[in-house]
Amino acid sequence: MYTRDGIRLDADIYRPDADGEFPVLLMRQPYGRAIASTVVYAHPSWYAAHGYIVVIQDVRGRGTSAGEFKLFAHEIADGEDAVNWAANLPGSNGAVGMYGFSYQGMTQLYAAAAKPSALKTICPAMIGYDLYADWAYEGGAFCLQNNLAWAIQLATETARLRGDKQAYQALLAASRNLPLDDAVPTHPEILNNLAPDSFYHEWLEHSQPDAYWQQLSPKTHMKDVDLPMFHIGGWFDSYLRGTLNLYKDMAMRSQYRQQLLVGPWTHLPWSRKVGEVDFGVNAISPVDRMQICWFDQFLKGINTGLLEQMPVWMFEIGSNTWQGFSCFPEYEHKSCFLSTQGITSIRKEEGIITTICPEIGVDDVLVHDPWRPVPSLGGHAAIPAGVFERSHIDCRADVLTYTSKPLDSDLHLAGDVVVAIVCSADKSSFDLCVVLSEVYPDGRVYNLTQGYLRCQDGMNRVTRKIQLQATCARITRGNALRLSLSAACFPAYAINPGNNSPFGMDAEIITLTVGCGGTSFSQVLLPVVAVS
Repeated sequence: MYTRDGIRLDADIYRPDADGEFPVLLMRQPYGRAIASTVVYAHPSWYAAHGYIVVIQDVRGRGTSAGEFKLFAHEIADGEDAVNWAANLPGSNGAVGMYGFSYQGMTQLYAAAAKPSALKTICPAMIGYDLYADWAYEGGAFCLQNNLAWAIQLATETARLRGDKQAYQALLAASRNLPLDDAVPTHPEILNNLAPDSFYHEWLEHSQPDAYWQQLSPKTHMKDVDLPMFHIGGWFDSYLRGTLNLYKDMAMRSQYRQQLLVGPWTHLPWSRKVGEVDFGVNAISPVDRMQICWFDQFLKGINTGLLEQMPVWMFEIGSNTWQGFSCFPEYEHKSCFLSTQGITSIRKEEGIITTICPEIGVDDVLVHDPWRPVPSLGGHAAIPAGVFERSHIDCRADVLTYTSKPLDSDLHLAGDVVVAIVCSADKSSFDLCVVLSEVYPDGRVYNLTQGYLRCQDGMNRVTRKIQLQATCARITRGNALRLSLSAACFPAYAINPGNNSPFGMDAEIITLTVGCGGTSFSQVLLPVVAVS
């Protein structure tokens, strides 16, 4: 097809082996259309066999499509043109739906922003609604490992398309061994030299949520969009914030069904093995069959029974079962408090999570050394993501741990987790990384969820609220909860130098003081589900 400004975009089209007119399913992606997101979805021919014309299109400047690729810049107009073109394909009945995850999820939002009349429904998976807060940065901290890996991946493909064999080989090697040992990891030489036009440099330059992000974010362009949407996310996906923020916004204002599915998955794959943990057969992705049911309902007008089912389905870690909800759970949070004798960094058993706030306040002190930062392991922001045994990290002196008593009964959590830490530092800026884990009687520790916050005005002793990744989990009777607190999580996030150095050079040792009990109490706010 040709866009309104004359750029040729190429697509593969899969058709049902039958006569008649059919709805169209459109996926627009930057990775070469042959892959068709089959890392997480069934092949397009499977969807075609269910009575759909399936179009997998290379976006502008990628695959074999013409034009210049610029991250997200052309996707509103090109998306609208692609929807209108697909609706008029031979054999089309004029109704178009879209599906896909990550960039392919973003192209759905941009296309929807143009409000083409042929677009009847979308199924965005693992997206950034606010591109700054949901994708590039978390809590004001640059998501280094994911951003860098993606920038090198796209730069490698750009070099291949340009026929620059030397650059391609160098970037390919870097993609398999990220240059995190460079003098300034946030500014790797290979991107500076071989990909000076990468979006990565702009993202670093715009470290605050300014007009650059507002213009680029789908949220800015979707204020009046209203479609039935099937939202798909993963508990250990780095972009779950975007999926949930879009869902919550649409559920609040839409006249159409908004359906949410969150599995125990990382960004990819969507399977039963997530990091070091096997969540069983129930964790295998049901998305393909659910999408066929969704499209049958909204593109073919078939009463599939979908509208009589719960609109929100979340995989409960621990019981390894799917739980249905009428909406995303917004429970009143249960407060648990941090208690210490003041040397929790060395004597781990002295850091306690308790339901009663200690009357006497005691401080814990944590020293962060940028030469040996606390390493990232699993969760949603690291590569690889997922669930891992982390007792060896909790043993470090630069990690404060607070552990509950073994539970008398199962504890069910569902929704947003918030941690409020009363703290200050001896530098103008510092970071807080918080990990919530389940502790087994034999000492094994497995992460459930985590959050990250870059704190400015660091010398003031105030309460800092950290929004952890939402979760749905059952903590088994006899196990315990643990909160682990550190001032780094590298390389998932760029290290805070403590002195607002723009390039992270001359990073300084940071001493952090955490208040527990008394009037300066720190607490964990848990979304506890009452189970009868």
